[in-house]
Amino acid sequence: MSTPLETKGRPPRNKMFLTGSKRKVLITLIGVIILLSGFLVSFIQRKYVVPIIMYHSVNPGALPENRLAVSPATFERQMHFLKSRNYNVLPLESVAVLIRERKKIPPRTVVITFDDGYKDNYIYAFPILKKYNLPATIFIITDEVGRADRLSWDEIKTMQDSGIVTFGSHALGPEPLINIKSEQELKKQIFDSKKILEEKLGRRINAFSYPEGRFNNRIKQLVIEAGYKLAVATNPGKKSANDDTFALKRLRISANTNNLFVFWIETSGYYNFIREHRHK
Repeated sequence: MSTPLETKGRPPRNKMFLTGSKRKVLITLIGVIILLSGFLVSFIQRKYVVPIIMYHSVNPGALPENRLAVSPATFERQMHFLKSRNYNVLPLESVAVLIRERKKIPPRTVVITFDDGYKDNYIYAFPILKKYNLPATIFIITDEVGRADRLSWDEIKTMQDSGIVTFGSHALGPEPLINIKSEQELKKQIFDSKKILEEKLGRRINAFSYPEGRFNNRIKQLVIEAGYKLAVATNPGKKSANDDTFALKRLRISANTNNLFVFWIETSGYYNFIREHRHK
């Protein structure tokens, strides 16, 4: 049988073989996908915020609807989760230095903080922190030290001496500073609480927590003038810079994080972006 003229001198056409024009289209499509992937990765990286988790009470009587308490069992499961999965749990002040100096923050970094200075932090949380060797910062309302449900000075000193816990100021009293109109009273809340803690604990107090996480520019400026090196809020909003060390964003941990999947999402570094945009 003779070979058809159109096939002489060239290989048979393969149906899977791409013509020049189709090959260019495919290469262009792959290029676009790679470019978009790069933009996506860059976008995600810019939205990363070091998860600074915030506890209040660690209490066996914690109810699921209580937004300010977790049970000791839940707290231990969460600390075991961080330890067993090799999270890089750093002291708050160390992370603030990394942010301020624009240094690379190690992956899977997490910070543990507590507000108010509940006595159960000493009874239940402290032994668990020691067990897993995880550092934490506790913010003290100085006028409430020694109250029946609050830490005593002896308990605070014991925790500090362990090297596991550092302390910061949560002002003299619990009243949100934005409710205080007097400049003199604002200074007293911010400056005097620092002085009291430094005298009692014999060390510099570098961290401040805004009562109820609420502040304005004047309050933030007074915190800076008082000599603090950092301040934490709760959720100052997406207009607040992620690298402002005097408005560090935190994530409240409550009873619903008994679900470790929820806890994993909240400690991913991207939950803050989700939180700020979910009601958009």
